[in-house]
Amino acid sequence: MTLDDLVESLLYEGYALYPYTPEATKNATPTPFGIVYPSAYAAECAGAYDHTRLECHAIGGTTVRATIRFLTPADGGHQAVEHRVDLGPIERGGRTTEEQTGARFTVRWSDDGTVRCCVHNITLVRPGLGRSQALQRSLVSVHTIVQIEGGRFLSPLEGAAVSVNTWPVLVTANDDAILGAAFILPDHPQIAPRSHGNLFDNTEIEEALVLHVHSLTGFEREAVTDPVVKEMLDRALALGPDDIVGLHSGLVEVDNNPGEDRAVIEGITFEKGAKVRLRPGTERDVYDRMLDGRSATLERIYVDYDNRVHLAVTVDDDPGQGLMRETGRYLFFFPHEVQPL
Repeated sequence: MTLDDLVESLLYEGYALYPYTPEATKNATPTPFGIVYPSAYAAECAGAYDHTRLECHAIGGTTVRATIRFLTPADGGHQAVEHRVDLGPIERGGRTTEEQTGARFTVRWSDDGTVRCCVHNITLVRPGLGRSQALQRSLVSVHTIVQIEGGRFLSPLEGAAVSVNTWPVLVTANDDAILGAAFILPDHPQIAPRSHGNLFDNTEIEEALVLHVHSLTGFEREAVTDPVVKEMLDRALALGPDDIVGLHSGLVEVDNNPGEDRAVIEGITFEKGAKVRLRPGTERDVYDRMLDGRSATLERIYVDYDNRVHLAVTVDDDPGQGLMRETGRYLFFFPHEVQPL
């Protein structure tokens, strides 16, 4: 995975939502993260910002440069134009500024090692705009990448630097790049290796979204005119059964974590494959209590770091028991909640 691959995936988060058709209510206006609104709108709307500021601290290094990636809405709905602005390189104590696309972009490197990269929306608009009108004059999904030559950055998650309207994290193995993301990420984020590409809604389960795309009618597919969305649909529709099963990571986890063969709890021996009677207590939720008295098969025995034993079972008279077993979709109970048969 390259840094560009990561940014491409994040850049289109929220760009279009399932069912992806422009007439869908939730696609009537963009649903992006990382919005930089015009100043007049931000001043009237609590929680709206007319700028982003990425702040981090550099150790060593000779030059710093920045890249700002963002979208601007076009033609209404979720359609947008992608932009890229490159700044620098600059030396310690330097600063550079550029204005374009209705915005001002600045990167500076102070003598104390602090690096700041700012994006300001300088578009003039009249007061009293609605959100959809303001979005048409906004920068959306603003992502900032700051890189240093011959040095490294401290993790912004552990330092005292204060950023605004962005979430900076380390993104390279040698910590020479910071990404100011539009939403919360950990240091060194990764794209899941099983992913087949951006679905614009990466906070959802990719397996489910791919299946949803395959369920779209021909009419719904033809209603999509945005070339970016059409490319995504074509890619998702090209996935076959093996590709979709590959997205189901639970299959791999079952093979790699078989658990214990047996466990002895208060003189009672539990073994994989044994039959048990489920006796969940009243403290369990209603779905577990509905299984009271049912016969089940003990599929897995797990012991956690606190030496607690967890029994994974499938219900014997469940028509889907075989499927649950194959896919590792177990129900979990403590030993005192079952009776060996």
